Amino acid sequence: MKAMIFAAGLGTRLAPFTQTIPKAMVPVAGKPMIEWVIRKLIAAGFNEIIINVHHFADQVIDFVTSKHHFGIRIEFSNETGQLLETGGGLLKASWFFDDNRPFLVHNVDVISDIDLSKLTTYHTHSKALATLVVSNRETSRYFLFSNNMLLRGWKNVKTGEQIIAAGTHDAIQPWAFNGIHMINTEVFALMTETGRFPINDVYLRLCNSHQIKGFPHNGNVWFDLGKTNDLQKASEYIEQTESQNF
Repeated sequence: MKAMIFAAGLGTRLAPFTQTIPKAMVPVAGKPMIEWVIRKLIAAGFNEIIINVHHFADQVIDFVTSKHHFGIRIEFSNETGQLLETGGGLLKASWFFDDNRPFLVHNVDVISDIDLSKLTTYHTHSKALATLVVSNRETSRYFLFSNNMLLRGWKNVKTGEQIIAAGTHDAIQPWAFNGIHMINTEVFALMTETGRFPINDVYLRLCNSHQIKGFPHNGNVWFDLGKTNDLQKASEYIEQTESQNF
């Protein structure tokens, strides 16, 4: 199975760490955060991974190379010329997903206890174009889903900005996106966006014509490693559990 790790971000919230190293290399319980994500993906059966890189890109590439690519196929999508955000970054790496099989996308700054095998099974059976891992937690921006977990919109609670899909009449509920999603390769042919753009814009446009599903993550562990507080909490959790499979 194939996967992509979004690791090209600047990591400004983790300064001063990221003034000399990329976000992906910030240590969590003694290892770079990217290593935890790679090991989680391998444990779930993903054996081909592409990683996008931008900020201090060579450090990420050199680290993965020093680990002999963790015994699997790992490629890199180099965005040093221009940071393309999530949608543009995914589109640039589309060449990697040439087998017409669903693939996983995982943010480098997320550690959780989600069962990725269950996510894969759910996505395959749902026939959705994309399946987004979500949870019921506080954040400033939410995806809005129908009662049967179909994406119907988006809301920014700070600004009041809201996007609702056409023809939405059912009640909609806010869910926070957890930075993990399964996607069908069909999405690339449906992308009209070019250059630098977020994948959220693609989902919100396509939810009018295609099924974009939500997958509730009901586990107890989800850390946003882009935040200093969560970085410390994640380190403490890993050290206490001595587990590499989140």
